[in-house]
Amino acid sequence: MAALSRESARLTNATAVPENHAARPVLFLMGPTASGKTDLAVALVERLPLEIVSVDSAMVYRGMDIGTGKPDCEVLSRAPHRLIDIREPEETYSAAQFREDALEAIAEIRDAGRVPLMVGGTGLYFRTLTKGLSPLPAADPRIRAVLESDARRLGWGALHDRLAAVDPASATRIHRNDPQRIQRALEVHAITGKSMSALVEAGRGHGPGLSVHAVSLEPAERVWLHQRIATRFREMLSRGLVEEVATLRDSGKLRAGMPALRAVGYRQTWAHLEGGLDRETLAERGIAATRQLARRQLTWLRGEPEVSRFDCGQDAVTEQVFAHFAARMEP
Repeated sequence: MAALSRESARLTNATAVPENHAARPVLFLMGPTASGKTDLAVALVERLPLEIVSVDSAMVYRGMDIGTGKPDCEVLSRAPHRLIDIREPEETYSAAQFREDALEAIAEIRDAGRVPLMVGGTGLYFRTLTKGLSPLPAADPRIRAVLESDARRLGWGALHDRLAAVDPASATRIHRNDPQRIQRALEVHAITGKSMSALVEAGRGHGPGLSVHAVSLEPAERVWLHQRIATRFREMLSRGLVEEVATLRDSGKLRAGMPALRAVGYRQTWAHLEGGLDRETLAERGIAATRQLARRQLTWLRGEPEVSRFDCGQDAVTEQVFAHFAARMEP
């Protein structure tokens, strides 16, 4: 412990950094929802010369605070986060926009002599920084409207079957209960006549050449994560998640199906406000949807080969990750 404290002080006070930006590390702190990423990131920032960049597709939206687990003002005063509260909920935000914003933030943090710590659970966003972007077309509102109409009439399971017929690789990767990704894969095929999996493969290997050191927080016991998810979602309800979504709904700028409202917890709460769910059913479905999200995140993470994995259920995980990152920040 004393050795770790001395190393922390040395790195915190260090001012010399390599001249070549490409040689400077970029740290990734990944993991499923409710794995403790934010708390650990804040602890790291207080001990190492780091600055946090959020890698979360929902935290970009203003007014979506409780349901996204967004850090509160007290936490942000100790550990500022870039790329949160940068869009209105009715606006879209793509992986391409994230990549542009993140690379700009990385450059600014490095210019200030600090190390970027990318924190979040949106796997696609992380992938844009390591493997570049696939040549995928922009969204087409007309095609999306047709697909949403088909889904209301036939169900998303039928659209998943449709996807399996034209893009079996994507259908294998995308869960039948993931309407956002089913819709996107079918949209890409409708626009281009090619499968999204083929286009993604064609775009691999065009990353920005960052020196990445990635850590993933993963539970040794899935039940540990499930319990945290249930507790956290019920806490969100007690802190005012329903009221938060009601404020968004009352603005008149949003409608069901918009990107911001596809976020786990918000979709179920919107249905509750529309009269489709009672409060307890809302809690049950929100917890179930969050567990499904965590399962998808873990599946994605386990397909990433160059990641150091730590058990987020261990009391010593903060010290373990601190030592891991500190060693990789040495000049």
